[in-house]
Formats: sequence, C-alpha cells, structure tokens
Amino acid sequence: MSTAWTSRYALRTKGITSSAIRELLKITQRPGMISFAGGLPAPEVFPVQRFEEACHKVLTQQAASALQYGATEGYEPLRDMIANNMARYGIKAKVENVLITSGSQQALDLIGKLFINAGDRVLVEAPTYLGALQAFNVYGAEYVSVPIDENGLRTDLLEEPLRSGPKFMYVLPNFQNPAGTTLSEGRRHELVLLADKYGIPIIEDDPYGQLRYEGEHLPPLVVLDRENLRRDDGYSIGNVIYLSTFSKTLAPGLRLGWIVAPPEIIGKLAQLKQGADLHTSTFTQFVAYEVARDGFLDKHVKLIRQVYRERRDVMLQALEEFFPPEVTWTHPQGGLFLWVTLPEGLDIQAIFKSALEQNVAFVPGDSFYAKDSREGCRHMRLNFSNATPQQIREGIRRLSAAVKSHLTATTPRAELPLEV
Repeated sequence: MSTAWTSRYALRTKGITSSAIRELLKITQRPGMISFAGGLPAPEVFPVQRFEEACHKVLTQQAASALQYGATEGYEPLRDMIANNMARYGIKAKVENVLITSGSQQALDLIGKLFINAGDRVLVEAPTYLGALQAFNVYGAEYVSVPIDENGLRTDLLEEPLRSGPKFMYVLPNFQNPAGTTLSEGRRHELVLLADKYGIPIIEDDPYGQLRYEGEHLPPLVVLDRENLRRDDGYSIGNVIYLSTFSKTLAPGLRLGWIVAPPEIIGKLAQLKQGADLHTSTFTQFVAYEVARDGFLDKHVKLIRQVYRERRDVMLQALEEFFPPEVTWTHPQGGLFLWVTLPEGLDIQAIFKSALEQNVAFVPGDSFYAKDSREGCRHMRLNFSNATPQQIREGIRRLSAAVKSHLTATTPRAELPLEV
C-alpha cells in the first residue's frame, strides 16, 4: 500500500491489533477441524421459522416504516419490551433509559468514545473480555487489572487499584468471558459499596445472564447499586451502566445489543452513535421485536439452556475422563465458556500449534489479559455451545493428546544416584 496513506494514519491506530479470536475463526474453517475457539451459539437453536414468519409480517404490514430511516435511540416498541423484560430481574428502566446498538460491541465502542481520554485508566478483571480491550484500546486506555478466582472478581484486592482513580470499572458478573466464573452475591455487594466509596462507576456487561444452567439467579449490580445506596428513583443517579445483547438468545447475526443508562448519558451516547451509523438497522429491529414478542423469547431461552447444559456437561465429563490430573478447569453455572489452567512451565502457544495439528482449536489465555502476563500463558478458553456432544468428546480427546505430549516433554527425569 502507498505510504501516502499509511503515513497519515491517526495516532490512535498504532495500538490497534486484530482480534485473536476473529483470526482464529479463519483457521477453524478447515475441513475436519473441531473448534472450541469462538463464542458461537449453536446454529441448531436459531428460531429460523419464527424469523421467516416475522420477516413476512413486517414486510406485508410495516414495510414503509421498517425499510425507512429510524430514530437513533432505536425502535420504541423494542426498547419498551427490553425495559419490561429487565424489570423481572429488578432493573428499573424506562424507554428513555434504553439505547439500541449494533451489537454489544458497538455499545463498548460508544462507552469508550464517551468516557476514555488517552492515558485514562480503566479497571478490568484479569482475565477479561478481549472485545472490550479492543474497543477501549482505540481510545488510548491504560489498564488496572484485578485478578479473579472461582467466585469472580477479587474484591478483597480492589481498594488499592480504586485509589489510583480509574475512569470506570468494566465487569462481567455472570458466567464471565473467558473464565465462565460468576461473581458471588457477597462480592457484588462489596463491589457496589466500594464503587460508591471511591466514586468509580461500573460498566456491567451481561450478555450471558439468561443462560443459567444451575444455581439461583443473582441480582445485577445495577439493582444492588439502587438498593444498597437507596437510589429509589431508578436510573436518574445510577452508578452502573448496564449492557446486554440478543446475540446469545436470538442470533448474533442480528447485531442487536443495548445500553441501559440515565437519560442524560443515553442522550450523549446517541449523539456519538449518530456519527457512527445514524441508527441500528430499522428492519432488523422490527423483525427482532416480532420474533421476541408474546413470550416467545422466554420459551426459546429455555430450549437454549437445555441444549447448552447438555454440552457443558459433556465437556466437563470429557475433561475429567481424558485430561491429566495436573490440569484443572472451572465449572461454569451458565454461559458459553470454561477456563482451563495448565501446570507452570508449559508453553500455551506450542500446545496451540500441537492442537491444530490434531485438528482441534481453542483460544490461548494470554489474549484475555490487559497487560502482558505470564499467568495468561497457563490458560486456554474452551467454548462448549457450538460443537455437538459427539464433537465435544472427540475434540477434548484430541486436545488432551496435545497437552499430554507437552507435559511429557517438560517432566524432568528422575536423577540417577551418583556412582561411588
């Protein structure tokens, strides 16, 4: 390419890299490859017939509106339905609190565009969602990372990082991507109280919250913020911005997500969105509303839970059966992922290459850390939603062979006794 263009790139593009996951998806198209790499829903559960009926209804009854420009904030009946659905989880929101976005990835980009100046600190979990790091990196974010364990973000380690004055915290409380862990209820209360104590707002990203396979529903951070701090008038002074999506419950190809925030923030985000795409696809919003309405979404989510619970259980059983005892993994109560931890001294990139030779793919853990971390080199993220149960068993068997070959290679030989 001519340097006439490359020399004119904006400074903010210097830190931009391709998503490791998006690049991996190219590899996983190879014939015979079993992929645990992407966060892809199972295409078998896409409600195709319902979409066909919805498209027909929209085009025959509402074509003039559905094919026209729309409001930046989104299709009002869809926003109202989202607000009503969230009310069941205690989230008090009205239509003016909801902004429809072109997928939750655009929501993250708009959040970064609105709040992050170059050099601003953002507090994230270690590990955290790669897509959020990509979105925030564009705006020059720097990171304060706090580790997680099986109960989510380590709130006992939060005070010192919060004293450094991050612009906001970015947290995935439910079935976290990549680790599959869930923030315990006690820690949720601690997190909200610490956020208030230090005046640090929270971005609560909840794409998987409806996909719970066991255990009890836990209150969202946005609800605890209102209850613990007596913010009784809903969203007018909330300390938490809430994000979610239809990608995991209807279909990712819709590219429909949403932001829930106080009206003044929604107004600013809408102004930024106008500069990006004017508004999210009107037709897509009309169709999604017709698909989800009349209680269909609730019934469909029950089907998804059933399918994914089975696949999670098959993966956990296969890991137990095939993997060596030195390797451990999380037991997610929902979502799409689990997180494998390898013994120290193994090279995850070398294991990744061996796995590809075995025709199985995963995402190396170092992709999910905001800073270069040796800890990331001990992990792999496995997705269980996209492969069939039979593929999951075979894929884990192949993956175990790759891991075992490297364990054997790094196991030190027993020292022979010295001759006398």
